Amino acid sequence: MFFKKFLSDPIETVKVPAAAPATLLQPVAAAESSSDEVTVVHQAPLAELEDIPPDPTDEEEDDNKKDSIDEKMVAASKEEMPPKKSSAEDSILSVIYTASKKVFIVGSIYLVGYMGWSIAWLIAPVILSVARDRWQKSTKHKRSIAKASALASEKEVILARIDELPAWVYFPDVERCEWLNKILKQLWPNANHYARSLVKQTIEPNVAESLAFYKLPGFRFDRIILGTIPPRIGGVKVYDYNVARNEIIMDLDLFYASDCDINFYLGAMKGGIKDFQIHGWIRVVMKPLIRTMPLVGGLQIFFLNNPNIDFNLVGIIDFMDMPGLSDLLRRIIVEQIGNIMVLPNKLPISLSDEVPAASLKMPEPEGILRIHVVEAKDLMKKDIGMLGKGKSDPYAIVNVGSQEFKTQIIDNNVNPKWDYWCEAVVEDTQHTVINCRLFDWDRTGDDESLGRATIEIVNVVKRGVVDTWLTLEEAKHGLLHVRLQWYKLTAEPADLQAALMETQLLRVTSMSTALLIVFIDSARHLKSARSNARPDPYLVCSVGKQKQQTAMIMRDDSPVWEQGFTFLVGNPDNDTLQIKIYDQKTGLEIGQYGYVIACLMNKENMEMVSQPFQLQKSGPDSKLIMSLALRILKKVDIVEDTDVTSEASTISQLARAASVKQSPSAQDKGSLRDIQSQSSRLSSESPLTEEEPIALKVSSDTMNLSTTPTRSPKLFNANLAGSGDSQLTHRFPDITSSAGENGLGRIQLSIHYMVQRQKLFITIHKIMNIPLRDPTNIPDPYVKLYLLPGRSKESKRKTVVVKDNCNPVYDATFEYLISMAELMQSELEVTVCTQKGFLLGGSPIIGMLKISLNETDIIENGLNSWFDLQPEQKHD
Repeated sequence: MFFKKFLSDPIETVKVPAAAPATLLQPVAAAESSSDEVTVVHQAPLAELEDIPPDPTDEEEDDNKKDSIDEKMVAASKEEMPPKKSSAEDSILSVIYTASKKVFIVGSIYLVGYMGWSIAWLIAPVILSVARDRWQKSTKHKRSIAKASALASEKEVILARIDELPAWVYFPDVERCEWLNKILKQLWPNANHYARSLVKQTIEPNVAESLAFYKLPGFRFDRIILGTIPPRIGGVKVYDYNVARNEIIMDLDLFYASDCDINFYLGAMKGGIKDFQIHGWIRVVMKPLIRTMPLVGGLQIFFLNNPNIDFNLVGIIDFMDMPGLSDLLRRIIVEQIGNIMVLPNKLPISLSDEVPAASLKMPEPEGILRIHVVEAKDLMKKDIGMLGKGKSDPYAIVNVGSQEFKTQIIDNNVNPKWDYWCEAVVEDTQHTVINCRLFDWDRTGDDESLGRATIEIVNVVKRGVVDTWLTLEEAKHGLLHVRLQWYKLTAEPADLQAALMETQLLRVTSMSTALLIVFIDSARHLKSARSNARPDPYLVCSVGKQKQQTAMIMRDDSPVWEQGFTFLVGNPDNDTLQIKIYDQKTGLEIGQYGYVIACLMNKENMEMVSQPFQLQKSGPDSKLIMSLALRILKKVDIVEDTDVTSEASTISQLARAASVKQSPSAQDKGSLRDIQSQSSRLSSESPLTEEEPIALKVSSDTMNLSTTPTRSPKLFNANLAGSGDSQLTHRFPDITSSAGENGLGRIQLSIHYMVQRQKLFITIHKIMNIPLRDPTNIPDPYVKLYLLPGRSKESKRKTVVVKDNCNPVYDATFEYLISMAELMQSELEVTVCTQKGFLLGGSPIIGMLKISLNETDIIENGLNSWFDLQPEQKHD
């Protein structure tokens, strides 16, 4: 009866108690369909891999949370399996297999009952079958997790095993690399030979040359032992996005605190360097990737920014380890390290002969950054005078990688205006920063710091132009005004004309329009400077005042340099690349060559690769192998900043910076424009005919004046000519018959603000119809200018005096270095005076007027018009 009831009843589901350990039992499918497919709900990966049973009370909740993660891992492994083919034959075989399986099960049960065996013969196979299926499913699940973990990141793997992480747990981009430090420890004893050759061939001659400039000749290294302490890598970051397919980029946090023993001679004095330390982020670029071993064609190693370097001097030379002298030696060593492996300089290492040297060692700049250090405000007072704290003598140093630029020194001023321009070659826009440091120049001791500021170049690249005030760090107070503009590099000759027009409009002679990239490969069959001896050649290439020099190759008439350089070119049509080769022992020139840069304009892609050039003043077979490329500077599209709070915050910062200097009563009566105008304004006076004229195009109808003078209805219209020699063309009457509504005469002015240069240009053309009250006393007129409010001495400008003339002509141009925020709050006061007024005891003022500078025409196109002179007004 038992077997009959068992056969008549349907097969029930085998259920596992919820309290069973997860590592021992797995829930089985609820029922079997006509096929043999079974649905499995897997346990969490942590329980599978570590075999640690979870708390039975939390098992059901954990299963719900981890179910989605486990299904993704199992799905990842299933995607790799090939899909099964479905056909009619497979369907028939499946039906036969299922029927046979059921017949076998039913027959086995019938046989047990027929033979009268114990029920254990039935239970034991079932238990063994369930245990076998669970073991197979557990093994398959572990393999699926391993495959998914191999494809996922460390963060995803950890989150798949832990539901919630504490708030203090985070996953940084920089990873630990203790394995690399162990490798460096093993390799370090063998690195001493390579370091010795690098220091002797590259660093020693450059340090000797730099010290000789300071009257310290005879520098040479005697012994170089790196010690037993290897460099340590604090972390490594490998980039997996925004990276070309043929390169691998990683950054290493390098720290080297050595027990080195380095001895050197400075003339007859012997000294040494101990406790040499260096710390900075170093980048390793593996490129190009090739299909043969070692799979990487070469390495490029360089610091993103100048590293921090420190060391101690020992021996007789220890007297240099004092303020001033030690800073000099430290700065020279930092410069030499920067010339080797701080951007834009790189240390290339070739790993395969299949890769040409030019592709690995030729410079690859991304663009040019034009930097305008305009001014600073409210700097700290560092100088001490007889009456207490005096002012400062500030100057600024700008660093972009290994490139350093220094402004002029402004004496006795805490609101200096430098108007300093420079250009930097940028090879990595993502991680290179601009470091601005301000110092107070001191005649006797070390220059004192006035603060520092940092700007990321990637922000300038995104916006095109950044014009901002920076709050100085490491200083009690102070602001720095800089303007940065990004230029990309193109190989289109048509872009040169626009670049030339822009530089002419700026009227800054040091600005460039193109970049020349030079790769010096090698020379062949150089002549000997000494009889029976091969030369020790090195090469010097120059463009204008810029010079670059290769390393010296000992005793070789066919040297291989494989060095790349970049040169900023003012005008490719006029500049020439000059190359000279010297013998170091004799100092004699053993070869030279001159290449006209304009010839590259006609080449394909404006470049030449590995071309031989016949050297002059050398042997008949002497040749120079080099590669050249020319790139034109092109402005990128400017992204307008929709956040207008930047300018408002700038004005408020200026107000706060200057409000300290005002008395409470002045603060009550004054306004923001009164505060801002107290800063000094540097400018230069020059006739219009001696400088490049300003091209203007205005409509003066929109000009708002405080006195509303009458103007001529016929105004000028000057357009910017297509050529570089743009002239100021007057298309309104050069003369006027009217003496103005007050009968005091009329003055012709041109006013234009150039945003790129942060300068206001004012041209006083002429005055007409000055009233002649006494025929025996003809006036000697001149014009004075002030910027209001404030009327400071620094803002005063004055023309020459024209003797005995009622219609004087000046055509004099004046400049004011002023920011946009200050311009919006300023007025121009124009006063016409006569020199004879002082002698007669009367008022020297003939007439005056005030012009508001908060006008769009002044900024956009410029303003040129006749203005009526008003009666004298008392100063506020």
